[in-house]
Amino acid sequence: MTDAHHEQPEQASPRQTVLLAAFEGWNDAGSAATTALTHLAEVWGAEKVTELDPEEFHDFQVNRPYISLDEDGKRSISWPTTSVSVAQVGERKVVLVHGVEPSMRWRKYCDELLTVAEELGVRTVITLGALLADVPHTRPIPMTATSDSVGLQSVLDIEANTYQGPTGIVGVLQHEASERGLQSVSLWAAVPHYVANPPSPKATLAILTRVEEILGESVPMGELPDDAAAWQHGVDELASEDSEISEYVAQLEEAKDTAELPEASGDAIAREFERYLRRRDIGGKDGGKDTPGL
Repeated sequence: MTDAHHEQPEQASPRQTVLLAAFEGWNDAGSAATTALTHLAEVWGAEKVTELDPEEFHDFQVNRPYISLDEDGKRSISWPTTSVSVAQVGERKVVLVHGVEPSMRWRKYCDELLTVAEELGVRTVITLGALLADVPHTRPIPMTATSDSVGLQSVLDIEANTYQGPTGIVGVLQHEASERGLQSVSLWAAVPHYVANPPSPKATLAILTRVEEILGESVPMGELPDDAAAWQHGVDELASEDSEISEYVAQLEEAKDTAELPEASGDAIAREFERYLRRRDIGGKDGGKDTPGL
């Protein structure tokens, strides 16, 4: 691991430092989560400060290195490592972690990652994930947000984390963060399983919108809304050419709409209106300072 992060002076900020992490592999259906993190790094101008040594954590027969040629024909190898970048977003410092789910030594991996996070002043860890699910591509992408932190559950109006079962590196990182006394939030997007191949711009857009709401910081979406609309139109065309898929999508739509009927209430409409106002405030001249969030 490099020592670049020691060169970063700690800057006082009235808004807490947050870490956002996404990992390629089991936790990243349609590459939606890692694409969201890459987008944030680009629009926020993040700069890499360190990376973890891949020799410690990866089986290179599972996650193979990649050879490429530059314009001069010189060969180079890119290793499946984990990079840590920092962005200054208004008055908040945001740490971005982009990696490949490690093959081994998960506890040591999380220990090294969280040590770097604490040195950078991180107080809250937010993991981004995407999973394949029985959901229709024609409806809004379902998002779940959970936390073990009772305070965040109240402030952000999110649910407690009650999941039990097999987990990926995001689940282990969440647990280890809590063991260190850090707050944590887990965000997941549900990607339609019948269009699992990346990219999944509609799911990426859903993740970024939720990140914007939770942080109360503006996230320029760029061409993502257009990409999401084009993606949905393309899937519509493919489904229309296959009667079985078309029928299956209709069944998913009916199940989804029926399940959401109880939500068509005054309280649900009020919540959606609050989200609209929050998003408008985030994009306003005040930079979202008065917007509820972390």
